[in-house]
Amino acid sequence: MTDDVKEIFAANVFRLRKERGLTQLEFGDKIGLGKTTVSQWESAQKLPNAGSIEKIASFFNIPKSALFAEGNDRFITYDRILNLPVVGKISCGNGSFTYEEIEDYEPTPEAWVRGGEYFYLRAEGDSMMNARILDGDLVLIRRQEVVEDGEIGAVVVNGKTYLKRIHIKNDAIVLNSENQKYSPLVFGPEDNVRVIGKLRKVIISL
Repeated sequence: MTDDVKEIFAANVFRLRKERGLTQLEFGDKIGLGKTTVSQWESAQKLPNAGSIEKIASFFNIPKSALFAEGNDRFITYDRILNLPVVGKISCGNGSFTYEEIEDYEPTPEAWVRGGEYFYLRAEGDSMMNARILDGDLVLIRRQEVVEDGEIGAVVVNGKTYLKRIHIKNDAIVLNSENQKYSPLVFGPEDNVRVIGKLRKVIISL
């Protein structure tokens, strides 16, 4: 996974630099680092430290998470940044929806979250690894109670939150992992099951 992160970061920095019309030397000068360091980033030889990530994000006016995000919007300079909650526990009792534990707030481009309510969950374990969702990654969830069959979403079952691929079969809801070593989870009408959102984006954790 580290190699994947390096490749994603390398492509993002290369494109962002080119969009500004800067050479590696000029870009390095702008953020107080040498051409060799920039070259190592763009060739996916190494990742920057936390301080350098802060400098790069500030220079390009983007959230730090955008440097490690995949998708066509990863090269956009964002004007408005929103702080969305990273939620540790969700309560769905009595028909209500409540964030019981907010661990942090993640700076998020407004362009990512138009049309709806959004929040983050932190992925745990390796059950979704084949969907490139690994332990510690942040997953951006659009709050909604209905998803299409086969989509990845967040589900609360008997008080526990799952991020799985969701299938509806007759009166049952089947939660499939993206890792063959985990069996599907099947829940029936007797279980307290509630879909709470759809996966929209994965933010890779370093």
